Amino acid sequence: MIQTNEVNLHSNWQKELANVVTCPKKLVEILGLEAHFTEKDLEARRLFPMRVPLPFIKKMRFGDPNDPLLLQVLPQHQEFITQIGYNKDPLEEQQSAIPGLLHKYRSRVLVMFKTGCAVNCRYCFRRHFPYQDNQVNKQALLEVVEYLKNHTHVNEVILSGGDPLMAKDNAISWFLEQLEQLPQIKRLRIHSRLPVVIPARITPELCERFKASPLKIIFVNHINHSNEIDDDFERAMQMLKQANVTLLNQAVLLKGINDTVEAQVALSERLFEADILPYYLHLLDKVEGASHFDMSEEAALTLMAGMLAELPGFLVPKLVREIGGKTSKTPIDLQLR
Repeated sequence: MIQTNEVNLHSNWQKELANVVTCPKKLVEILGLEAHFTEKDLEARRLFPMRVPLPFIKKMRFGDPNDPLLLQVLPQHQEFITQIGYNKDPLEEQQSAIPGLLHKYRSRVLVMFKTGCAVNCRYCFRRHFPYQDNQVNKQALLEVVEYLKNHTHVNEVILSGGDPLMAKDNAISWFLEQLEQLPQIKRLRIHSRLPVVIPARITPELCERFKASPLKIIFVNHINHSNEIDDDFERAMQMLKQANVTLLNQAVLLKGINDTVEAQVALSERLFEADILPYYLHLLDKVEGASHFDMSEEAALTLMAGMLAELPGFLVPKLVREIGGKTSKTPIDLQLR
């Protein structure tokens, strides 16, 4: 593990957010990896900016160029490769009746609650998303509420982004209050990677607000490797659990990072130790610049067969692909194996 005085897990989450590493050269220097990456690799940040919080860097292995956490965030030369079938909008999201609102699924809507992220993952399917055209302020959120009043079949709101936990607690609380006034809304689901990269983001105030809500709160972590889970993160999850929040995880299957049965079994077991249930394992969304992370469906099915042999059913995530224009995730049928 990296040893550095730059990492301080006990500071305020907003200070951690202000001190993220954005220079690839600095990141490889912190990890003692200057000899392992070329200028061509590091130049890939102009295709998609690099952002990595220091608490996440602390979990990386010093001197290991193949560290599975490092490879998720460090720009590399393969991002310059263009492949047929990969594009800037693989899920056909870049059009919406209301800025910041996606209504792909009949009973759920997704709100781009915050358009920034604490960490920029190189495989992100929204790495080319026009966030500048989907900024959401209080007025835009009130328009979302009006939309929901006119679409009474919607019973669940999903906060996404970017990362919705980039918003302050009072902003989340205000929007939660608006939703609580709509009789048809039963659930609020929050998708976030922030707690695993800055565990201090889960505050007592936020947990108290969740606990007080009549809505069912579901928190979906985005964790791809067991090394991402440490004691600080587990403590954050316990705070959410004590606030009656349902804890789930979705991962992306990434070549060279978590593409073995051993890695997937370790992830599911480690998640359950932290009281989190595996939910989805996504095949890579075919976004331009991330083709080097992709795996074939056949290889994924072989992997799932190995997981089924090693894990109880409740620790095996659903293998899915998201297809632009479809009204749900598309399960990959394991019987085809």
